[in-house]
This record gives sequence, structure tokens and C-alpha cells, in this order.
Amino acid sequence: MLYWLLYQKLFPYFRLFRIFRYLTFRTVFASLTALLIGLLIGPFVIERLREFQIGQYIREDGPQSHQKKGGTPTMGGVLICISILVPTLLWSDLSNPFVWLIVLSTTAFGAIGFTDDYIKTVRRNNKGLSARQKLGLQFLASAAVAVALTVMDMHGEYSTRLVVPFSKRFRPDLVWQWLGHIPHMGWLAFLPFVIFVMLVITFSSNAVNLTDGLDGLAIGCTIIAAGALTVLTYVSGHVVFSDYLELQRMPMVSELTIFCGSMVGASIGFLWYNAHPAEVFMGDVGSLALGGAIGTVAVIIKQELLLPFIGGVFIMEAVSVMLQVGSYKLRGGKRIFRMAPLHHHFELGGWSESKVIARFWILALVFALLALTTLKLR
Repeated sequence: MLYWLLYQKLFPYFRLFRIFRYLTFRTVFASLTALLIGLLIGPFVIERLREFQIGQYIREDGPQSHQKKGGTPTMGGVLICISILVPTLLWSDLSNPFVWLIVLSTTAFGAIGFTDDYIKTVRRNNKGLSARQKLGLQFLASAAVAVALTVMDMHGEYSTRLVVPFSKRFRPDLVWQWLGHIPHMGWLAFLPFVIFVMLVITFSSNAVNLTDGLDGLAIGCTIIAAGALTVLTYVSGHVVFSDYLELQRMPMVSELTIFCGSMVGASIGFLWYNAHPAEVFMGDVGSLALGGAIGTVAVIIKQELLLPFIGGVFIMEAVSVMLQVGSYKLRGGKRIFRMAPLHHHFELGGWSESKVIARFWILALVFALLALTTLKLR
């Protein structure tokens, strides 16, 4: 909106406004805007959550040290979503379809989380949405993203070919082109791509959700992951850097740098209130929105295979739950970890909450740096 007003409309009359054409300038201002929104309206949001008695339910089988957190305001993810979406709409080129795709995807996953939190806290139903309902809605939102990308692929605005880490020439296409030549079967050609996108985004969303168990843990890791995505979106759309790093240049995705910068600023603003001891929790509305956003950006810039590095800690947490559940069911109640997700395993092993958080942040930073190093190691 500001880009349209200050650059596209007023630049011919005020030459100084030329600065608003530069992506780096707008990304910095989007990050600062997101940070300021988070810091300024944070107390208001927290107070309203207290007034509505929207407090966190702490499960009884969790670590006993967490029981004192019961009643802490949750659904703080509303603050995160506002802090991300408003700067994105202010500073981005709104004629770019990728901007609207990521905005709508983040909103959709945030709405799923909001519904779950609303049922648990306002209606006092601790179960919230059932696992089947939540997964179904997440798959539906992810499928909508996949369908939008296939339409853009047919118009030459996107490519369904993957970028493979450590490989320069291997670019597998997730569309079965041969099916397109069979009458009435052409739509099936995109099925592998749609399924792949659904799995990536849904897994990413749930991975962040599972990591959100300690004060500042998930949001701190999000800052690092969003920072890595900011670099990846920028170099993917930059003519010089994409050529130097031998990436497929995607000029239109460069506007997503502003969204990723907003995610960094919004996450830092939320961490101000979510740092130990937390004044507010993000709830499912925040974790699902952030996870969905991370997965969607990775899909758009075709770096899905880098997600284990970009969100390494999130992947660790999700896999620990999968292994724990699988072991419990297949091995007659035997567990691999003291408790899952993984951060609880270390808590029960004697690590303090602050130590677990700090060390997981360090791991997240190492993973993110590994992700960025793969850009040249091809």
C-alpha cells in the first residue's frame, strides 16, 4: 500500500521517494514496522486476553515445573499475525501474486489455530479440534496453495521443478508430463506436486506447533528460520546473486523478502513478551500460522528440501514425537525418550528450561547456517 502510494504514485512528483523502489530498504522498514507493532500493541493484546480469561491449559502429564504456568494468557499468536501481515501489506508490491498467496496461506493456518484455541480456552474444551479435523483443515489449506501454484505454472509464472541441495543440474519435476497427453487425464499430472506441497506445508505447520512448549523456544527458532528464508528469497530473485550461486532466478519471489523480514520483526517483538518467564503464549494460532508461512515460503522458492536445515529444530521436535508414538504402539508401550517432544526429554534429564531454550537456539542457528552454505556447495 505504501509502496503503491509513495513510489508508484508520488515518485514522479517527489524524486526522493525513489528510495522506496529498493527491496532492501522496504524489507528493513517492514521488519521495523513489525517490531514496533508487536512492542506497542503487545500490552493491549495481553490485557484483553486476561480480561477474557483466555489462559493456557497445562497438561497434567507434562513436567511438574510447568504447572505454575497455568492461566498464562494464550492466543498471543493473534499479535504475531497482525505484526506480520500489516507490514507486508504496507511495504510490498500488492500486484505480485506471491504476496497474496503467502498472506492468504498465513491467514488460513492462523484461522485454523484460532479455531482450535477458541474451542480449548473460550468454550473450555481442552481437546479443541480433533486431530482428524485439524489435519483435514491443514491439508485443505495446503492443497489450495498447491492448486494456486499449478495455475501459475500453467501461466509460466512458476516452475514445479525442485531445487536439490548440493546439485547444480538435477532438477526433478513433480509433474508427470506424460499424463498430460492422455485425454481427460491431464489434471492427474499435477497430483504428485499437489500431494508433495500438502505434506511439506502441513508437516512444517505441525512441527512449529510441537516445538511451542517452552518460553521463547519456538519463537526464537522462528527468528532464525525466518532470517534464513529472508536471505534465500532475496538471492533467488536477485539477478547477480542467483547467477553467481547458480540458482534458478525467480524475479517475482523477491517480494517475499519483505514478508520474511516482517516475520523476523514480528517474532522479535513477540519474544519480548514470550521470553522466560512468559507473559503470553502464542497458542496454536501463532504456531500454525508461523509453520504454515515457513512451509509456504519454502515451497514457493522451491527450497523444500532445505527445510530440514532451515527449520532443523522444528524437524527434530516433530520426528521425536513420531518416533515416540511409533515406538509406543509397535513395541508394547516402550518409549525412546523420557517424554516427547524432544525438549521435554532434556528437561526431565535435569536441564533447566533456560538451558534447553538457549541450546536449541544454538542448534537452530547452526542448522540455518548449514542451509545457507548449501547455496554455493553445488
